[in-house]
Amino acid sequence: MDSEQAAGDADAQVAQKPGNVLFDYAAGELARAITCLGWRGARLHTGVHQARKSIRRARATLALGTPQLGAGAALIDRELGSMNRRLSKLRDAHAFVVALDDLIEKTRAPEALAVLRRVRRIAAAGRAGRARAELLEDPLLGDKRALLTTLQAALPALPWNVVRQADVDAALTRSLLDLDEAGARALASTRDDDWHRWRRRARRWSQQQRALGDNVGAHEPMQQHGKRLAVVLGEAQDFALIIAHCSKRSPFADADRRVLRELAVEGLHALRERIAKKVADFAQTP
Repeated sequence: MDSEQAAGDADAQVAQKPGNVLFDYAAGELARAITCLGWRGARLHTGVHQARKSIRRARATLALGTPQLGAGAALIDRELGSMNRRLSKLRDAHAFVVALDDLIEKTRAPEALAVLRRVRRIAAAGRAGRARAELLEDPLLGDKRALLTTLQAALPALPWNVVRQADVDAALTRSLLDLDEAGARALASTRDDDWHRWRRRARRWSQQQRALGDNVGAHEPMQQHGKRLAVVLGEAQDFALIIAHCSKRSPFADADRRVLRELAVEGLHALRERIAKKVADFAQTP
């Protein structure tokens, strides 16, 4: 083996270190979030949604290096969490409209469709109002993009080189235990908060698998199940979001609100039954 080939092999080994994989992924997701928050006009809401997804992926990636990445990673994680919370009202307004669109597509009864379309028009107007308020407070979302740029610039200072595969496997085990615990609690409960917690845990598990790519560590058999679980729990959360908009404080007429709630409750219960069956079937898989 000549010196040039030896140097190439050494570079390949460095590139494959878990810390390098995690850093590249986290930095890329924050760059994507900054880009998406720059989307304008009709793409604003989609951009916010995609930016929040990338921020969550970056946070999930940082968690894979915990505690080895130290206090600096904890500070970046807190700031990213705060950023996503500041964007949550804008995202929720859009998610409500998208959930209504999905429900309209699945509904066949003409009377119910008429109600859903009326509600959707009101919800779309509310979404537009929320966007105007957000942009008035932070024109072009410039302050948020600037903060994300600062956090992205801080990533290289973290000690990524100390993260070993054993550390990543331990972090994955913690995530899997959290997922199992949240699932058991949700399946024994009817509380939306418990199911939402389960959805967050499943989503983080799926995001961590995505961050690792081909280096999924010691938990590969759970990978596809976790991804499917995150998707279907997200669908259930859409129904819960619709129900949350059916309070007496909502801008909808009483009769429309009752129809909307009945449709969402029916859909939520049916989906949760499907989820419980999927989990039971997976548990029995050899």
